[in-house]
Amino acid sequence: MNLPPTNTTDKVANSAHAATTAQANRPSRGLRVSLAARLSLIFILILSLALTCAAILDYFFPHDRILIAGACLLIFIPIAIVAVRGQLAPILELFRAMSGTVLSYQDRDFSFGLNWQRNDELADLVDAHNDLGHVLREQRLDLVQRELLLDSMLQNTPVAMLLIGLRGHVVFGNITARQLLNNGRKLEGHTLEEILQQVSPSLREAMQHGGDGLFTVNASQLSTSEQINEDNDEDEIYHLSRRSFTLNGTEHELFLIRHLTVELRRQEVQTWKKVIRVISHELNNSLAPVASLANSAGALISRGQYERLPEIMKTIEERAQHLESFIHGYARFAKLPTPRLESINWQSFIGRLQSQLGFQLIGRLPDENVMFDVAQMEQALLNLLKNALESGSPPSGVTLEVRPMVEGVRIEVSDQGGGMSDTVMSNALVPFYSTKRNGTGLGLALAREIIEAHGGRIMLNNRESGGLTVSLILPI
Repeated sequence: MNLPPTNTTDKVANSAHAATTAQANRPSRGLRVSLAARLSLIFILILSLALTCAAILDYFFPHDRILIAGACLLIFIPIAIVAVRGQLAPILELFRAMSGTVLSYQDRDFSFGLNWQRNDELADLVDAHNDLGHVLREQRLDLVQRELLLDSMLQNTPVAMLLIGLRGHVVFGNITARQLLNNGRKLEGHTLEEILQQVSPSLREAMQHGGDGLFTVNASQLSTSEQINEDNDEDEIYHLSRRSFTLNGTEHELFLIRHLTVELRRQEVQTWKKVIRVISHELNNSLAPVASLANSAGALISRGQYERLPEIMKTIEERAQHLESFIHGYARFAKLPTPRLESINWQSFIGRLQSQLGFQLIGRLPDENVMFDVAQMEQALLNLLKNALESGSPPSGVTLEVRPMVEGVRIEVSDQGGGMSDTVMSNALVPFYSTKRNGTGLGLALAREIIEAHGGRIMLNNRESGGLTVSLILPI
């Protein structure tokens, strides 16, 4: 397949080549006679015949010149009209044909051309018209090839693409979007509301929520074509981007849904390798001095010098405590215990959080108790609230809201910071990934592990007014 032009220079060169090819294929029309010369010749010929006829009649009827003039007019005016109409009839037919081809061009049908046998000014017009049609045909062919190439790329991209029109109808959905949202069936013509009724709750919430975000979907809730294994019950992670733009004077909205599970797992493996190197380095840095100090203490004891022993033992104790604290931080994430569920009152639980960190409570807390592990959920929310306070948001902009849902309870922690870029959001749930200089990268990852251990899910969304909202959805 000939690829389409990639820049303006190529387009101009192709158009010039098409025009040159069309000019070389023009028919040969013989000697050139202009339209003005043709009409002038007819006028001179008729005038000459009229004068000749008048002279003959004057010879035979010298005293009836008025009658002669009237007779000449009666004879030659119809002849002149017939002769001129004979010359103009093909021209008028040409103009009608040209009007028809222009209408065809407006309908993007460039397969028509004109034929003119005379070699005059109209022949130049016809040639220019045919050259234009040839150039338009070539450009349309290039455009069709470009559209086919673009459609092949869009249809086969692993990113699900969904274009929504002004009234909520799907204008375009690629193969990945069909598999994710409609079991491989066509999406065009359906409304977004109809499609969202048959997808998983987390996917529906993410697409109904404004802005970009991360969300998780249980593999059992996906369509068969999206499941790698029918027995797979793990959560699949997706990144959603939505953009609004104007197309042909009409507002459209584009959804891009990217499957991140495989990429996150690959990054997690790389991160764990890095963590192992860091832990090995920290262990060596702590154990080497401890071994050296223990050796020194043994030498002092053998010589009976006990004065420096308290200082040596204190240093060994400090290094051991540092190493214990370091290992505990990693082990807390790597070995998260099974949640110990107990009935919790919202008032007392939120009050305990407010005593540790400042935030604004939005709305009224549910009256019903909820079942979760107090220590783990407290740790998850403290991590989220701390991230919100460190996002650049004013303290008054950090909020927490608890809302009952049909399927459970939704806890939202929001801030008015700078939000997350696509790159940061794509890696936000990867353990030990952090954009902070002294960050551990465990806050969001630990919150995700805790909420998923409770059977829930976590969602990240940039707020349209600025900032980030982290949603924790707990099942009943």
